[in-house]
Amino acid sequence: MVLKKMISMYNKQEIIIRYHREGKSIRSISRELSISRKTVSKYVSSYEASLLSSSCRSTAQVDWLNTAPCYHLSSRPKIRLTQEVQSEIDHYLSLNEEKRQHGQGKQCLKKCDILSLLHQKGYQLGYTTLCNYIRSKSVSITPEVFIRQSAQRGQDSEFDWGEIKLYIDGQLRRVYIGVFTSCFSNTRYAMLFWRQDTLSFMECHVSYFSYCQGVYHRLVYDNMRVAVARFVGPHEKEPTRALTELKSHYGFSHRFCNARRGNEKGHVERSIEYVRRKAFSVHDHFPDLESANSHLLSILSELNKTKQQLTGSSADELFEQERELLYPLPSSPLSCFEYTQLRVDKYATVSYHTNRYSVPEQLVGRFVEIKVYSNYIEIWQGNQLIATHTHCYGKHQWMVDIEHYLVTLCRKPGALCGSTALNQNVYLKQLYDTHFQDCPKDFIELLHYCHKHKTEPEKLEASVERLLNNVPQRISCEKITALLGNISPINTVVNDTTSDSEIHRNSISQLQQITYLLENQTLCNPN
Repeated sequence: MVLKKMISMYNKQEIIIRYHREGKSIRSISRELSISRKTVSKYVSSYEASLLSSSCRSTAQVDWLNTAPCYHLSSRPKIRLTQEVQSEIDHYLSLNEEKRQHGQGKQCLKKCDILSLLHQKGYQLGYTTLCNYIRSKSVSITPEVFIRQSAQRGQDSEFDWGEIKLYIDGQLRRVYIGVFTSCFSNTRYAMLFWRQDTLSFMECHVSYFSYCQGVYHRLVYDNMRVAVARFVGPHEKEPTRALTELKSHYGFSHRFCNARRGNEKGHVERSIEYVRRKAFSVHDHFPDLESANSHLLSILSELNKTKQQLTGSSADELFEQERELLYPLPSSPLSCFEYTQLRVDKYATVSYHTNRYSVPEQLVGRFVEIKVYSNYIEIWQGNQLIATHTHCYGKHQWMVDIEHYLVTLCRKPGALCGSTALNQNVYLKQLYDTHFQDCPKDFIELLHYCHKHKTEPEKLEASVERLLNNVPQRISCEKITALLGNISPINTVVNDTTSDSEIHRNSISQLQQITYLLENQTLCNPN
């Protein structure tokens, strides 16, 4: 039975007061309140009937006056919501149900979409009427009931992936954040990765256990591909090899949530949005992914020190209560890498997932071992590490180190100018174009010197800068190497008996002597 208010509670009470207390007629009350005489008469008759039918007159009076006025709509015909319109709405609702069954739940029609389609067909229906009808179709569905859970110390921790867009080196890139949240203390830990792959999944776990200095008894996951290998029956799921290796190494158990049941790991579901907003709402420009991870860890440290509303304690304080209940860490962390063997091609590179990584040129045609981590790649020959590169997730990219081609460049100095190895090193490219464009052999000799003496790039830049400040007219390989030989390594302690000014004066004196000798040699040998 559908009920709808007719007049206000105030008008209903005023009718009774003016009729019984003030003794006014129905006609005068109708005129004063601007209400139909039939309506006034109906409420007066209803009031008197309720008093006569009740044994307690005072109780009946209070109940009747405090009941909101209403009238019945069940017998009124629907003017706009006809049977034809209802059939159209039912058709669209059935289409939505078919889409949900085929996994197209995000493509269902909303109520506003159904209303727009009805208007296009010429049906003049209101949005409220449509919503009431759709709601009436689902009245029989029992609302879902949720059971409140109490977390135990050191027992459960939840993991999930999230997505973030950041400016990395000036370019807007999509990165993925792996987030852990303890169910008891609500301690949060997160890391950024380029991919949601197996290597990132394993490395994130290893880093989390190292951060906790212990292992939670059980980890909770949804149906992510890096954790669930396949479904076995309607409810059982088989874990992936990566999750099995993590479990066997660290000794924890796991639990998978039911499909589309984010409430079964509600701690981490909320944490992803919270951490993403707190860490990257204002600061979203970083030179590289490592800087973004450092920023994320600093924000998480502050968040874990913040007092929580429900407990009055911070996450760090609660974590100390459960730290002693965690499983101990194994003697060594799990190695998270993919291993493969590849042959070195004619460009002194190995190809991995369409990208090429350089190795020393003497290894052309040989096989080398590749260890692929989430953020970098190691190349080994036997027990010797011969190259390390950043793991590139692009397509058909070249990651080359110019030091791997020095012997070949000595034989082919003309190939230096347009080489990919030189163009990928911004500073060396600028130094070559500015001072060595006409003498590539001297530049290659400088590279040989830096490689032989393991000169750090910062030390080379500092030497060139000092040379430009003192002898800006002519820069040569001899002057740079002479200055490099007289500069102590960066971050080393200088002998207390020798001041910085003395070192500076001695370097300038040697440079002047070298310049004088070179100029005299040029005058004596003009050819």
